[in-house]
Amino acid sequence: MVPERPTLGNTDYAFEMAISNIRYGEGVTKEIGMDLQNLGARRVCVMTDKNLSKLPPVNAVLNSLAKYGINFQMYDNVRVEPTDQSFQDAIQFAKKGEFDAYVAVGGGSVIDTCKAANLYAASPSSEFLDYVNAPIGKGKPVTVPLKPLIAVPTTSGTGSETTGVAIFDFKELKVKTGIASRAIKPTLGIIDPLHTLSMPERIVASSGFDVLCHALESYTALPYNKRSPCPSNPIDRPAYQGSNPISDVWALHALHVVAKYLKSHGMSYPISGLVKTYKPKDYNVDHSLVPHGLSVVLTSPAVFAFTAQMHPERHLEAAEILGADIRTARIKDAGLILADTLRKFLFDLNVDDGLAAIGYSKADIPALVKGTLPQERVTKLSPRPQTEEDLILQYLSVTTFRASCITASAPFSAEWTVR
Repeated sequence: MVPERPTLGNTDYAFEMAISNIRYGEGVTKEIGMDLQNLGARRVCVMTDKNLSKLPPVNAVLNSLAKYGINFQMYDNVRVEPTDQSFQDAIQFAKKGEFDAYVAVGGGSVIDTCKAANLYAASPSSEFLDYVNAPIGKGKPVTVPLKPLIAVPTTSGTGSETTGVAIFDFKELKVKTGIASRAIKPTLGIIDPLHTLSMPERIVASSGFDVLCHALESYTALPYNKRSPCPSNPIDRPAYQGSNPISDVWALHALHVVAKYLKSHGMSYPISGLVKTYKPKDYNVDHSLVPHGLSVVLTSPAVFAFTAQMHPERHLEAAEILGADIRTARIKDAGLILADTLRKFLFDLNVDDGLAAIGYSKADIPALVKGTLPQERVTKLSPRPQTEEDLILQYLSVTTFRASCITASAPFSAEWTVR
């Protein structure tokens, strides 16, 4: 008999790759009609947003559905950066449609909205907050069977086609939150690189920033075997589990890809949720929003300067991948080096000049901190625990900055100011 493995201090000892099936290839979208046929789907919901409904990715999906005689209804009212109300609008459409399969064509906003619609249509008696993450919602486990969902991403960065997470703005509290359960992850993610050809420049940049920050956060996160508590049942192991040997491989690969091709996460949520009047270039929307990738990357220099105490060698390795010369670097300066490398990255890609450029001032920091505190799903994976005072200092350091003086030979010359 194998003895039960003891856990030191009730920390976890395992990680699980709970992701969707993925199919990749140029033009692979043409297969989606056959996939739905194979599933025996008779009444399909296709979800997208109004901008994408006129673009080639949606046309490719609809052409495949028509070719294989798939009966479908279109919902194109997904809100970019969804809210609790926009989720509920999509949920009502799904409940009335009585669909037996779903197809989401778009970025993270579309895929997340479709996940929520599938969940609540399958559980019609549930209240909206039943499945929303605690402490904002009740965080109930999902026990009902969901319908098949095929996700066709048109952007990079969110990874929503592989995860059991759906994020939205909870307008009453002016904060981002979400639903996290492996039960809502898509059945299949269809990755067709042709869909990226219709992305405007700033959307490419914002989604690329999401790739960058996800990779950095994954590689420098609290290791899976230092996360606590250890779940008493494997079904309770969280969606975000910390750094591990498999994600390390992909995180480093993603950093290399970003550094080569882009020239190019809890703190980002209130930045999006508390947005005032900011409307980003290339986003054809009728409401203010801060793209998720932008909200993440603006805080990244402060975040990684703070976390580097715990895993300085990984922070230094990431900085080198992104272009820093670390030949004479001291390990204790890893956080500063990575932070300045990120600042230069932002400057080279013409990113908005700190939080002030997207409508925030020093007076907003208490609200931003308040909006960060409930994001335990992600903040608990920080390798270095943070207090409210730590968060205040991090937000202060990224309120505004001037990066024009950064050069490769002077890695610590960035001048930051606070209004």
